[in-house]
Amino acid sequence: MALLRNFTRRLFIILNILAVILFLLACANSFLHPGKWWLISLLGLIFPLLLLLVLAFFISGLFISHYRYWSLLSLTALLIGWTNIRSFVALHPGKAFTVAKPPSALRVMTWNVRSFDEYITRKKGASGHRIKMLDFIDSLHPDVLCLQEFFESYHPGDTANIPYFEQQLHFPYHFFSRDYGRYDGKWAAGVIIFSRYPIVDSMIIHYSKPGGVPATESLIAADVQLGDDTIRVFTTHLQSVLFRSKDFHDIEIIKNVDDSILTASRSIAKKLRDAFRHRGDQAEEVRVRLDRSPFPALICGDFNDVPNSYTYFTIRGPWTDAFLQKGFGIGRTYVHISPTLRIDYILTDPQFEVLQCRKFSLPWSDHNPVIADLRLLSTDK
Repeated sequence: MALLRNFTRRLFIILNILAVILFLLACANSFLHPGKWWLISLLGLIFPLLLLLVLAFFISGLFISHYRYWSLLSLTALLIGWTNIRSFVALHPGKAFTVAKPPSALRVMTWNVRSFDEYITRKKGASGHRIKMLDFIDSLHPDVLCLQEFFESYHPGDTANIPYFEQQLHFPYHFFSRDYGRYDGKWAAGVIIFSRYPIVDSMIIHYSKPGGVPATESLIAADVQLGDDTIRVFTTHLQSVLFRSKDFHDIEIIKNVDDSILTASRSIAKKLRDAFRHRGDQAEEVRVRLDRSPFPALICGDFNDVPNSYTYFTIRGPWTDAFLQKGFGIGRTYVHISPTLRIDYILTDPQFEVLQCRKFSLPWSDHNPVIADLRLLSTDK
């Protein structure tokens, strides 16, 4: 019996130390460029699990006298990783989002609409979700709307999206990146900014695509005139992992520990490594552009990376994450793979006050929309 107790104690201590080491490495992911440290970036994806393990060891140590000393190790790790923990979960319960905008608020919305799901669901025999998604946008009356994976058809037989936004949703101004399209000009896709306020200037920054890597949309910016003030609105869609149906099947193989787990793991790891590296470079370019803005600025978009990542911390810098400021919970925005993936953001510079923010869980795209009400402090009377 004594032998068993000794073994249990040693196992607890070893597992505690291992969990703390992996947790701290996952936290280091926030400042280590994934081009060189992509394996640590992988740990960042399981940050929620590592956080739960460290918390479990800390709580266990409080109630079991033999391990009380070791709970200090877990507590130290939690304190060191507090910045990462704070970026992972929003702690503002009981603040319900109101559809009625506060006085002098600017309502901003971001959503990866996946071409309004029109072509994906049609392939499965469904009718598409385009009208439902457009009606939802209209119901919230955003002043500035940033969409990723936006699709526009110029074919005479198709319904054009931009005229619908202009005429039915009353967005008279827009700037569209047109990152992809058919050679004959029948359609285009990319990121787009719609505004109810005048867009007085705009710019587009095309990311480099080493080796012809696809599925990267540009960084665009629109200078929006708000009365006597001008703000700069950025939106972007950073490098995707490019998962296809086979990759989701490989993930199931890994989960079920099939015989082909090694091959599946290599395939997934390679795509993750390449995406981490490209996103790290793109994030640095985004931060440079944000710092150069001559106006109060905000950025919305699909960063394709989690809140404890190098991508997120690089782009956020000294800015405010609207969801962390006024939201509650994890704020999952990507609906596949894991329930902890918050990869869509609204970030503002310190010249904005965040009045309210909410993530809506909807069944129509593979991403959920995020909406925030902001107030420009210089115009607050």
